[in-house]
Amino acid sequence: MAKPFKIPQSVLVVIYTPSWNVLLMERFDAPGFWQSVTGSKDTAQEAFVDAAAREVMEETGIDVHADGHTLCDWALENVYEIYPQWRHRYEPGVTLNTEHVFGLCVPEQTFVTLSPREHTAYCWLPWREAADRCFSSSNAEAITHIPAFADQMK
Repeated sequence: MAKPFKIPQSVLVVIYTPSWNVLLMERFDAPGFWQSVTGSKDTAQEAFVDAAAREVMEETGIDVHADGHTLCDWALENVYEIYPQWRHRYEPGVTLNTEHVFGLCVPEQTFVTLSPREHTAYCWLPWREAADRCFSSSNAEAITHIPAFADQMK
């Protein structure tokens, strides 16, 4: 049975600690490509916040609803061209994706369980270093928003 096409609407969830260390993961299908949690909506009707919670759980084992965890809709969207090597996952002719950005503040020392089919390694880095390591410019830019959004949450 063929896999259904991905929906060109996705979430980006920047996971960080109160000291602004950021969780990055190395992609299984693209060694050397480090990123935050990302993923497409399962259905067109799925709310972005629900997709964010699901993707965080699937990729990291972190429950966004756990005590001490704060998921925040940063009300930012990026529209970008889908990399050619991943376009086959979408309906023919789809070249653009809309990505909705969230931040998830978690306690220091939060335990991570990677999905082995998606990621091979993870690290916690200071926010500036994390932004520099990301292969995706929209992911790097989102990380640079941590100081502004963290201050709003105080």
